[in-house]
Amino acid sequence: MPLLDVRGVGKRFGGVQALQDVSTVVHRGEIVGLIGPNGAGKTTLFNCISGVESPDSGRIAFEDRDLLGMPPHRRARLGIARTFQNLQLFGSMTVLENCMVSYDAFAHRGMLADALKLPWARFEEHRARERALATLHFLDIEEFADLRAQDLPTGMQRRVELARALCLRPSLLLLDEPAAGLDADETIELAGFLRKARERLDVSMLLVDHDMSLVMRVCDHITVLDFGRVIAAGDPPAIRSDPVVITAYLGEAA
Repeated sequence: MPLLDVRGVGKRFGGVQALQDVSTVVHRGEIVGLIGPNGAGKTTLFNCISGVESPDSGRIAFEDRDLLGMPPHRRARLGIARTFQNLQLFGSMTVLENCMVSYDAFAHRGMLADALKLPWARFEEHRARERALATLHFLDIEEFADLRAQDLPTGMQRRVELARALCLRPSLLLLDEPAAGLDADETIELAGFLRKARERLDVSMLLVDHDMSLVMRVCDHITVLDFGRVIAAGDPPAIRSDPVVITAYLGEAA
């Protein structure tokens, strides 16, 4: 049984068919790439999976549970976490605080308990802090824990956003352009962290990125979109040499 099963998904915005009969699967332990030219529908599909958008047709199932109509926060509790193409960190909060926020999706406390500093609220906060610190250590950024997120360079902010997503302890991680703004060395380092997260934290991933060096380095399987449709699917060597994929990226003349 696939961890994530996307079947025949369609999505229209006015007169634009953003997705048409799109299908892809992610099995446990896999890193699956989702690639295509600008406007191919990659982020729209991510939004449908994470609950930001609702598909007009098709089915999206996570661990054989239909996600239709389920809000994003409930999907997060099921084990689906996400990063964003445009960084969504809380800039004025510290790196540690950004990561502790994720734990509130599961914490059994509220505003009143926090204000009164009730014992279970203090316990939950301590547990959130310990989990966040462990994740920062895993990604080798614990030395930045007390710095404000907005004071870090882009490459480090990308790693903080990855840490925040991993603090949810997800089964499935949706990565939207995680290499955006990174140089070649930072991209290689990111690839290493993704492989380590899969092996040590048992996280499966669906990865969108234009950096083919990252996609080809870490992905087990790749689905290619163009104008909202799947035009190819296969392992990295097959996708790299597929003439349909080459045409979609470089044009017919190429």
